[in-house]
Amino acid sequence: MNSAYLYVRVSTDEQKKKGFSLIEQEERLLKHCEINQIKVKGIFREDFSAKDFNRPEWKKLIKTIKNNKHRSPENILFIKWDRFSRNIEYAYQMIGVLRGLNTQAMAIDQPIDFEVPESIVMLAVYLSIPEAENNRRGMNTSDGMRRARKMGRWPTKAPIGYTNQISPEGRKIIKPKQPEADIIRWSFQEFSTGRYTISHVRRMANLKGLTCGRNNFWKVLHNPFYCGLVSVPATKNEE
Repeated sequence: MNSAYLYVRVSTDEQKKKGFSLIEQEERLLKHCEINQIKVKGIFREDFSAKDFNRPEWKKLIKTIKNNKHRSPENILFIKWDRFSRNIEYAYQMIGVLRGLNTQAMAIDQPIDFEVPESIVMLAVYLSIPEAENNRRGMNTSDGMRRARKMGRWPTKAPIGYTNQISPEGRKIIKPKQPEADIIRWSFQEFSTGRYTISHVRRMANLKGLTCGRNNFWKVLHNPFYCGLVSVPATKNEE
């Protein structure tokens, strides 16, 4: 390997929760290239999820490689395979695309010798672990939100008339937001009289300062949350 493009990636969540750093990745890759006398042809810095390859900097990198009219062998270096992709299906598809562009992707912390047939097994391990981590993280998040609902808490974006806040104890809570809260309360009261249709109540609420479209307003007046009821989604083991 005489030259390579460097690709560093971090998602917003990773940067915030785990302390991943684009600068740290870049420094390690540059050091690797210096030790191994690899010429750096370009550095692409990504702040985007790896669920697919619809990423601005990755697309820019592929375009750069395609614009090479002579199409000499190219190399892309990154730290680990989870910087490349967190979806094994898309990862294999992109490896095939790169092969068609006479380009090889390589993780310096998880090197693969593609000329050795058994390396396919190690590549599968490296690519499957990030996807498994993503799936587990998604399940844990879903389970946590369901537990919160069972406790009568609202774990998602606050409904119209409320705002998401953090309590002094550090818990996520919601509180009434004025003046929307008073207008929502007034809307329920007016509609309950039976004198007005939902559309009529919405127009009057809009005149009072509420910003809410027809479909969303219909959902508001049919949302049991405003009665103090928190719905809990069913699972395989529990209704």
